[in-house]
Amino acid sequence: MAGCSPAALLPFWLCPRPRRRSKPSEALPLREIQSRRGGGGSRERGRRRLQLLRDDADFAHLRSPNPLEETLHALPAVMFEQVWCLWFISAVGAVSLSAQQISPFCDATHFCNYSSRALRAVPSGLEDDIVKLDLTSNSIEHIGEEDLKFAINLKTLLLQSNQIRTIDGKAFRSLVKLEYLDLSKNKLSHLSPSWFRPLSSLQKLNLIGNFYQLLGEAPLFSELPKLRYLYFGNGNFSALQAHDMEGISTLEELEIEGHNLKQYVAGTLKSIKLINHIMLNIPPDATLAAIIYDVTDSVVCLELRNIQILDMPPIPYSDPVLLTAVQKVILRNVELSDMSVIQIAPIFARMKQMQEVEIVDCRFEGTGQFYGLQDAPTSLQVITVRNLTITKFYSFSDLSSVTPLVTNLTRLTLENAFVYLVPCDLARHFYSLLYLDFSGNLLLDPYLKKSLCADAWPRLQTLNVSRNSLKQISVVAESVALRRHLINLDISQNNFEAMPASCVWPRSLKFLNISGCKLNMLTNCIPRSLEVLDVSHNNLKDFRLSLPDLQELYIKDNRLTTLPDAASIPSARIINIRRNQIFDFNEQQLVKFAKIEKLDARYNSFRCSCEFVSFTQSQQGPSNVFVAWPENYICDSPEHVRGKQVGAVQFRPSDCHLTLMVSLICILMLLVVVAAAVLCHKLHAIWYMQMTWAWLQAKRKPQRNHKKETCYDAFVSYSEQDSEWVENVMVQELEQANPPFKLCLHKRDFTPGKWIVDNIIDSIEKSSKTLFVLSEHFVQSEWCRYELDFSHFRLFDENNDAAILILLEPIPEKTIPKRFCKLRKLMNTKTYLEWPRDEVQQQIFWFNLKTAIKS
Repeated sequence: MAGCSPAALLPFWLCPRPRRRSKPSEALPLREIQSRRGGGGSRERGRRRLQLLRDDADFAHLRSPNPLEETLHALPAVMFEQVWCLWFISAVGAVSLSAQQISPFCDATHFCNYSSRALRAVPSGLEDDIVKLDLTSNSIEHIGEEDLKFAINLKTLLLQSNQIRTIDGKAFRSLVKLEYLDLSKNKLSHLSPSWFRPLSSLQKLNLIGNFYQLLGEAPLFSELPKLRYLYFGNGNFSALQAHDMEGISTLEELEIEGHNLKQYVAGTLKSIKLINHIMLNIPPDATLAAIIYDVTDSVVCLELRNIQILDMPPIPYSDPVLLTAVQKVILRNVELSDMSVIQIAPIFARMKQMQEVEIVDCRFEGTGQFYGLQDAPTSLQVITVRNLTITKFYSFSDLSSVTPLVTNLTRLTLENAFVYLVPCDLARHFYSLLYLDFSGNLLLDPYLKKSLCADAWPRLQTLNVSRNSLKQISVVAESVALRRHLINLDISQNNFEAMPASCVWPRSLKFLNISGCKLNMLTNCIPRSLEVLDVSHNNLKDFRLSLPDLQELYIKDNRLTTLPDAASIPSARIINIRRNQIFDFNEQQLVKFAKIEKLDARYNSFRCSCEFVSFTQSQQGPSNVFVAWPENYICDSPEHVRGKQVGAVQFRPSDCHLTLMVSLICILMLLVVVAAAVLCHKLHAIWYMQMTWAWLQAKRKPQRNHKKETCYDAFVSYSEQDSEWVENVMVQELEQANPPFKLCLHKRDFTPGKWIVDNIIDSIEKSSKTLFVLSEHFVQSEWCRYELDFSHFRLFDENNDAAILILLEPIPEKTIPKRFCKLRKLMNTKTYLEWPRDEVQQQIFWFNLKTAIKS
């Protein structure tokens, strides 16, 4: 007996096991492995796997009287087969472990979602606080008694789109609070009343799309007192028995899917006193006729679905005048013909309370030749046709045969129904029509004008011609101008090329929808009487119309860069400017809208200026006016706040007060300049700089050759106010001496045209001595200061004593300006000659001066 053959690819629990001395552990089914949870299950699986490995290891010893020889002979095959089984066990264990680790998403409302998790069983460990459990689109085949025993607070259980074949009788015994149970699209072949007996709170039950043929031998819903929504039937459902509806008196919705329903016991549905909406997916035969006859006194809305050819047999009415409860009939996905309309008209005519007929997603094979149609419900007021396919569209008649039947209609909707023209004769018979919807059709400008001819639709209040092929707004305005009661007009999603400068509209018009027409500009063609205007989904860059009565403006998905002018729409209460290019707006702009209640400015490119952000964050900000504030109001600029919510932006003072900061800096700089100028004036900084520049210029000159003979004995530095004494007294005395002294005076000896500073420097360098005639005038002269400084430079640069000070008059030290620091220093360190007033002393003065010049 070999181990597990890899060629067979058998699951490990089907592999033949060798005989053992002790009783082996039983193999664990895969479904049981996948459904188990918790650490105990993992330990048990590990123990069993270890036991299997031990059993396989002992197999070679047990199978032969010669263990060593047989073991060596079979060793390669046994090892390969056992490795294969070990790998398969590990793979299945991994799958089992991953199944255990599937965790649901449970939100704060205690809704746990296990949908589309490839589960093969209801997960264990469900807690008692779960309110809604979604197990849809899995592979669950069986609902056991223990699966839901702890879900005592469960109100919604969704099990549709699984593989459920069987349900234990007590599987739902703990679900006393369950309100909604969906078992649709499974494989249930029979239904048991024991499932639903504990569900005393159940309000909605869906059993559609299974395999059962009957609802059961016993009443299925008799113990569901709160049941209000019931859906049952499938492709195999064949009979509706007398007891099936026992215990049900009122239903909000009832859907019966019975494409193969052959047997219906008369009176089965008659026991239900009120059905607000019944949906019948049943072929048009005697069974359908019998059902309609039974429910005609209890059903408010009758809906027939998925019928290939509506060829109704006559309904066996016992009362020629039947007062039914049906108020609305819906035909959904039904194929109609001229004959079927003629057949069902008498049936509708007997429904004396029927007010509305709705035809949705249907197909019409006729040409509208309803001749002989006489009976129609006089109470019919609303006809709605949506998504009607007309195969013989180009052969369709003018519907003149239905002219007597439209006089009482108040609402007519022909949406996506290939309408391109309503004959004028027919249009004039809609005496009572208030609402007309021709959206999604083939109307052109000339055909619209013909359909809205004079005296047609005399009481029309609402007209919807959106999603057609209209191109000229002026033609539309001219077409509706005669509708004196027209209030609401929808011409959106047409192909208007441009808007004329002016138009004539009905004075009663209050609501106009012209969205989705790719208009670039609005003109005075827009009527001033409007209260609601929708110009969304266009290419508008501004809004400058004056509409004094406008209360609601919808202008989203355009290219606006600012709010509309409040003065043009003073009565505006609601403004929608969502998804434009609005950059920002301020408090002054918004305050002008005195009556504004809601402003929807979401998803715009906001430029978060300081003024805008400050306004939005203030107590008078937009939190009470803006829609969806602040989640959908995001900054686009400046760069450092892009992507942030407008209400959460924080700016630095420098970001918001840049002008003030620059002004303060400029003022501060100006004050610094003024202060510096004052200090320079007080401290003679400019003079010092001039002197420094002169000194640098002097330093750049080549050094004088000391051995070269000088041209002058002395350079005389004096103030112009002292020129009389210098020129008439000192010069005469020195130049007429024996021998005479050669003096350098700026008046006569400076080179004309040469910079005065260069003249001073050259004269000092060409002179052996420098005579400084000191007086109060001297210390006030800037040029004397130059000469003094250059002489001082020479004193230090050439290391000689070339300066001779002559004090012409006493100078108090305090009167010498501080900038004459070198003069102060010379007067403190050098002996100066003081001009005496006594003539005897003057002779000594001249002697000493001449001696000093010669030294």
